[in-house]
Amino acid sequence: MAGNSSRKGAIRASKKGPTTGTGGKNKKRLTGKGPTPKAEDRPYHAAAKRKKAVAKKTDGKVVRKTDGKEVRTARAPRGDRPRGEIVAGRNAVLEALRESVPATELMVARSIDVDDRVAESLKLALHLGLPIREAHRAEVEGISPNSQGIILAIKPFQYSSFEEIMQRAKYPALIVALDGVTDPRNLGAIIRSAAAFGAAGVIMTERRAASMTASAWKSSAGAAARLPIAQVTNLARTIDAAKKEGLFVVGLDGESEDVISSMKIATEAIMIVVGSEGKGLARLTREKCDLVISIPISATTESLNASVATAIALFWVDQARRKG
Repeated sequence: MAGNSSRKGAIRASKKGPTTGTGGKNKKRLTGKGPTPKAEDRPYHAAAKRKKAVAKKTDGKVVRKTDGKEVRTARAPRGDRPRGEIVAGRNAVLEALRESVPATELMVARSIDVDDRVAESLKLALHLGLPIREAHRAEVEGISPNSQGIILAIKPFQYSSFEEIMQRAKYPALIVALDGVTDPRNLGAIIRSAAAFGAAGVIMTERRAASMTASAWKSSAGAAARLPIAQVTNLARTIDAAKKEGLFVVGLDGESEDVISSMKIATEAIMIVVGSEGKGLARLTREKCDLVISIPISATTESLNASVATAIALFWVDQARRKG
């Protein structure tokens, strides 16, 4: 028919002749969509189906071999950041695990280069019954750029209260209070000394002071798990409460004219108050102390480290009580 032939001719002409442009309406189609995902990450690809089948057989866990032994690690959901404090880096993670720092999980990057430190960290985590998760390298580095492919999540520390420490204390009570100690390593060392010399607990302020971080845990050498530690909002009020409980409050200050050997109340119930590393005892704290003492040192040395001074004072009290 004539009508049909004219339509065909029109179609042929449209194919051969020039076509009208889009006027820029399809620019977005030219926008790059990023790198092509790996075959195993494309849902309908055969490699992705094989990966899913393997994961199903291993209950959603990935099998990696360490020293000939199989270690099963759960896949980390994308964007699921570990809770609590983060310890990152191969040396730091290994040290924390060696000290049995309370943790929630160990997170390792996929295809991580397993050296001796990583292998030992995996073994320790398994021994401690700690969950092990595997995640994309980019996800691990997004949490901590210097992670070296391995991260340990630390449990939030469970603090006690001043009342709980007093209930635990045996007569004559010995308590250590910290007035603004800011170095976590000093905090851990003080806790270790307090446990070694029979203190009932350690009290510290919530603000402008160190808290129980992984570094403090390591420095305490496990003592933080055995000794109650309390955080208080107002140390001055806590000192008043200690006095009502019958404790003598003794402050440590390198500038005091009264030396530790002049302390005659070592066999009584005592709260030893330690000042911050730089400023020492705060003015109000010093005023509330029943006695402020110093530890004699060589004139060539400016002062003692806060943890060292605390250890010396606790040792002196312990020796006086043993003699008494």
